[in-house]
Amino acid sequence: MSRERRSTTGRRSPNNGPMGRGRYLFLLGIVIIGLGALVSRIAYLNVIDRDFLQNQGDARTLRVEPINAHRGMISDRNGDPLAISTPVVTLWANPQELPSDPAQLTTLARALKMDPDTLEARVERYSEHEFMYLRRRMTPEAAKPARDLDIPGVYAKDEYKRYYPSGDVAAQLVGVTNVDDHGQEGLELAYDDYLSGQPGKRRVLKDRKGRLVRDLHLLKDAKPGGDLTLSIDLRLQYMAYRELQKSVDEHDADGGSLVMMDARSGEVLAMANLPSYNPNNRTSIDVNGLRNQAVTDAIEPGSVMKPLAMSAALATDKIDPDTVIDTSPGWMVIDGYTISDFRNYGKLTPGGILLHSSNIGMSHIALKLDKGTIWKQYQKLGLGQPPGTGFPGEGSGSLPSLTGLSRSAQATMAYGYGLSLTPLQLASAYTAIANDGRRLHPSLLKRTSAPIGDQVMSPTIAHELLGMLEKIVQPDAGGSRAMVEGYRIAGKTGTVRKVTAGGYQQKAYRGLFAGIAPVSDPRIVTVVMIDNPKGDEYYGGLVAAPVFGRVVGKALRLLDVPPDKQETSE
Repeated sequence: MSRERRSTTGRRSPNNGPMGRGRYLFLLGIVIIGLGALVSRIAYLNVIDRDFLQNQGDARTLRVEPINAHRGMISDRNGDPLAISTPVVTLWANPQELPSDPAQLTTLARALKMDPDTLEARVERYSEHEFMYLRRRMTPEAAKPARDLDIPGVYAKDEYKRYYPSGDVAAQLVGVTNVDDHGQEGLELAYDDYLSGQPGKRRVLKDRKGRLVRDLHLLKDAKPGGDLTLSIDLRLQYMAYRELQKSVDEHDADGGSLVMMDARSGEVLAMANLPSYNPNNRTSIDVNGLRNQAVTDAIEPGSVMKPLAMSAALATDKIDPDTVIDTSPGWMVIDGYTISDFRNYGKLTPGGILLHSSNIGMSHIALKLDKGTIWKQYQKLGLGQPPGTGFPGEGSGSLPSLTGLSRSAQATMAYGYGLSLTPLQLASAYTAIANDGRRLHPSLLKRTSAPIGDQVMSPTIAHELLGMLEKIVQPDAGGSRAMVEGYRIAGKTGTVRKVTAGGYQQKAYRGLFAGIAPVSDPRIVTVVMIDNPKGDEYYGGLVAAPVFGRVVGKALRLLDVPPDKQETSE
């Protein structure tokens, strides 16, 4: 009986039979072969192909990080900063690595001075992403509390932020950068490539949380952006802006522009515009304040064009300084259009026509000349062409077509209607009168040497015009408010109706004054434009000339220009 049990038990154990033993050996062989292959692979990688493991390890710990290039500084002609870059910190996070503990998120929010619920909602919204900004462009001091928390998933990036020390005083000229430190407006945009520089690269070792362990070596050094030196003098810029603001406020005007050029070099010493904006605080920017109106906005100039038209007439054999023009009865009709003066001035010489700003006198002179005489002179003076400063969106203005130019257009063009230009173009044209007939092209950058310029009128004509314009800036004359104590001033007033889609407005004007100082040895050419002054005072001699007088008077003293006016003793 016991023998049968043993026999039965032996038959039920598969491991004891031939089939069970074979399966066991087969499986054992597979395991041995697998282990052998694994050992061989390990030996191969560690002995023969060691670089593979090294590279795979490095790929998980080594990183190539960019090195931000420092944006170049923009300064005035004396080295005073207009735009500088300061170090800032941008904090970002990987939402998938942030702790789920609400208490830690609340602590982080408080360190960032954020509402905890707002941060929690943002983390939830970006939960399926690996990147989200926490706070951009913080000062290192402001970012330190959040960085010191050492919360997993929170990272920092060193950047630069643009700062503008002069604020709204030179905002439209200098321009601004965006949040990524690229130029968006003004000279920041025009010279963006030059100012930006080239970023560098470095190889670093980081742990699995992305924290820097070691800075290994430099791959490419960052090349800082170039510095830009402008032609403006910040001292003059502040004065120009302040006086322009005073006039705009006093006359409840919509805005204004001022351009001051060096009469010897063509450099722009000051360029102010209103309305303006603060580039350091862009939370509530008036879009009208973004435009550099002195460069981009072309306007009808009015009577300030009369000296320039007169330069064309004096260059012919039909008009000379002693020619007498009868302006009676103070009005005339050309092509069905009525042209008139303020009153009947009777017989006037060219100097008298400019002194009394006679539209009739200029019309008679224009019609005595060949049709293209004044038009061609305007073109030589740079009108209808971009001034070439490189400023984004600079205006070229416009001249009427010479082909088919009507008699009325020929006449109105002589006293500043039917064409358009920018204040900068007007100032450049007046440099010809101040500079022995040579017009200087304007420059917004500091020049190392004075240009020769374009000879657009003879020195004799330029001197004759300068003398005529000096008589306008005298007591009881139209430009008397532009007078500067101790200095001889030459200039011309202008008042022009504003144009809309429906034609000329009846009660909206621009007042202008273009002047040169001092007459004996011109150093400064300045153009002032006041846009839509309200009330009874809207003439250029009343709203723009006083700004010229105050700004130019201070500028001449600041530049150490000696007085050239002999005061008469009573």
